[in-house]
Amino acid sequence: MMNVRKRYRRFVCVLLLSSVFALILCGLAVFHNMELQKSQIESSAPVAERKKVYLGGTPIGIYLETDGVFVVDTGTVTAEDGTNCCPAENIVCSGDYIQAVNGEQVHTKEELVACIAKYGSDELILDVDRQGEQIRLRVTPVMDEEGAYKAGIWVRNDTQGIGTLTWVDEEGYFGALGHGISDVDTAELLNIQNGTLYSAEVVSVIKGSAGEPGELSGIIHYSDSYKIGTIEENNENGIYGRITGFSLAVQNRTLYETAFKQEVETGPATIMCTVDGTCREYEIRIREVRENGSDVNKRMVIEVTDPELLELTGGIVQGMSGSPILQNGRLIGAVTHVFVADSTKGYGIFIENML
Repeated sequence: MMNVRKRYRRFVCVLLLSSVFALILCGLAVFHNMELQKSQIESSAPVAERKKVYLGGTPIGIYLETDGVFVVDTGTVTAEDGTNCCPAENIVCSGDYIQAVNGEQVHTKEELVACIAKYGSDELILDVDRQGEQIRLRVTPVMDEEGAYKAGIWVRNDTQGIGTLTWVDEEGYFGALGHGISDVDTAELLNIQNGTLYSAEVVSVIKGSAGEPGELSGIIHYSDSYKIGTIEENNENGIYGRITGFSLAVQNRTLYETAFKQEVETGPATIMCTVDGTCREYEIRIREVRENGSDVNKRMVIEVTDPELLELTGGIVQGMSGSPILQNGRLIGAVTHVFVADSTKGYGIFIENML
């Protein structure tokens, strides 16, 4: 009887040990399967591609034509009888784009003036783009003291200036300035119909000082032989388009990797620009990095530390907008603004935002 009990206990112990061992093996198999699935998921997760571009740093001439005739303001007309009137007041607004008059398309202020003269004192129906909304307005011109019909509208249809090219990608597209181009009077971002990029050269530098931003003074060659690209877009992050003769434009240039904004850090960096006829790097220091914020053009606070650049320009000056910013061998952004109170300091945009 005693032996039977012993054998029974031994059988139960073996059975229990076998069950525990089986449970351990099962747990290990489940864990291995979970790890395998996790590895498969991680390996299939998309990885953000690090773009490569050719660096700019060279001066560019910019010519933009607006999408319609841009309204700067309305004004007073002195009529032929000597009275003052404002035919377009409270009808046409600053920032409007006049695109047609009585059904006739207008692209320039000269075409607008011609249409007003053509219809004389007849009521004009204006097709207008107002902040992206298409509306129709009615304005009746008056004859002024000199016998010309006027609608009392101040307009502008093109703009030009000098900036700095930031990058050209491997497909021939470019980005420049790091901020959009706005009208000088209204500060409105210009809606453009098209534009042209020209070669330019810096001929002199107005040095910046406290309260007085400096400026790169240059020559823009407005002729077909000096065209280097077409401008297709003007938005808050810069101007964009295609380079003409791409292969020649990037000849002997090196591709640089671009950095993600999380990789930008405070500390030493360089900017690439042309202020004395030679495109080269100058030392700066990134004082502050802002990964988030309402103003995408002011995500980095930078300070020029290079003695040579300080001697030449006093720091950051107008015309340097778009100068590439490099750190740890990568393109991290572009110069956008100067501090008016301190020309040694300014702002920059992340290249991730600009791209």
